[in-house]
Amino acid sequence: MVGLLNEIGSSKAGGTPLPIKATRGPTAIRKPRTGDGVRVWQLIRQTPGLDDNSLYCNLLQCSHFASTCAIAESDNQIVGWMSGYIPPHQQSTLFVWQICVSAVGQRQGLAKKLIADVLARQASSQIKHIECTITECNAASWALFRSIAHKLDAPIAQRIHFSRDAHFDHLHDSEFAVTIGPFHRDTAARLAA
Repeated sequence: MVGLLNEIGSSKAGGTPLPIKATRGPTAIRKPRTGDGVRVWQLIRQTPGLDDNSLYCNLLQCSHFASTCAIAESDNQIVGWMSGYIPPHQQSTLFVWQICVSAVGQRQGLAKKLIADVLARQASSQIKHIECTITECNAASWALFRSIAHKLDAPIAQRIHFSRDAHFDHLHDSEFAVTIGPFHRDTAARLAA
């Protein structure tokens, strides 16, 4: 599930707003470190449309899954996050768990650049598919992944993955599995352009 922070400092949970200031420096994309976990967790909590994870989950993503996650940072502030992993028995697939970009990070193509950074790493050398799940009403995520498929010159397919009725007991909208690929590794650099 992916989402974008639409308002500076907005809080979906009514908690303390994440301090967001206008950034002036260049945005760097890098692998996360364990110490980034709490700032990632805060960014996700501030992002409308994203399901909250536990802080512990984000700490594990920043440590155990760092090779398939990415952070966008500007002026020592996290302005973007992408968590992903390579599913068991699908070694050629990057599953994108979450993408979020703060208001100050928007309009820079950071979501695509975060994915491009992960795809450029040695740990992703066998990746030929990108998968994620998206709810039907998440127009921004649909637009993002359709744009990624277009840039990669790759087919995109969708199917119901987790049903509101069968899996979520009516507590969450249905999630559609979206698959992009196969694509050639050399086309992944197009996402950073």
